[in-house]
Amino acid sequence: MIELRTPSEIEQMRPAGAFVASVLEATRDAAAVGVNLLELDELAHDLIRAAGAESCYIDYHPSFGASPFGKVICTSVNDAVLHGLPHDYRLKDGDLLSLDFAASVDGWVSDSALSLVVGEARQEDLDLIEVTSQALDAGIAQAVVGKRIGDISAAIGDVAADAGLEVNLDFGGHGVGRVMHGDPHVPNDGRRKRGLPLRPGLVFAIEPWFMLGTDEIFTDPDGWTLRSADGSRGAHWEHTVAITEDGPIILTARSS
Repeated sequence: MIELRTPSEIEQMRPAGAFVASVLEATRDAAAVGVNLLELDELAHDLIRAAGAESCYIDYHPSFGASPFGKVICTSVNDAVLHGLPHDYRLKDGDLLSLDFAASVDGWVSDSALSLVVGEARQEDLDLIEVTSQALDAGIAQAVVGKRIGDISAAIGDVAADAGLEVNLDFGGHGVGRVMHGDPHVPNDGRRKRGLPLRPGLVFAIEPWFMLGTDEIFTDPDGWTLRSADGSRGAHWEHTVAITEDGPIILTARSS
């Protein structure tokens, strides 16, 4: 069911968005050569406890997950492109790391993701990260009253196509509110002027994720981590966005 939030409820969602943004900033800044993925998860866990927030991941067990996730942040490295389960791995020079985090504050959820390179970066990785970020910006620019979901999807897909990238449609954006994943689904490619009309009060995550060489994925033996079928690297960007009469509000906007 698609729910519309009142202006008051959107204001109540701001603390969750600010908290999610702050945790992503902290874990991003902590990521360095030699840092263990489990250390990043523990940092996020400490910040959740300190804020009195609740993890959306630790007990999460959807149909596509082999078991409850058990950690509080997704850490996807190189060819791990989504849902990376933190494990005993120390980051190496040149690793492409995507961080995806969602939490609940006072009963409201926000969800966001970013990608970075640890240490010395390859230009193709920087280009992929930039294209994915541009696709997020393009999608958000279409998140206005009078447009449709398809306008967001098409804007994201056009950025990918211009960069010569294929788009996987198995996972995309989604409604956000009292729970992490709800309606509507926001695909990362589509047709303009199609789909749900955008109305004030809609709140959803827009999350482009692209891989360098394929649009096919498979599930790692850990039952969660999704990897590119050809071993190519992936990047992932996401913001929780509210539709208002005055334009989109990025609830998970970061200060840096």
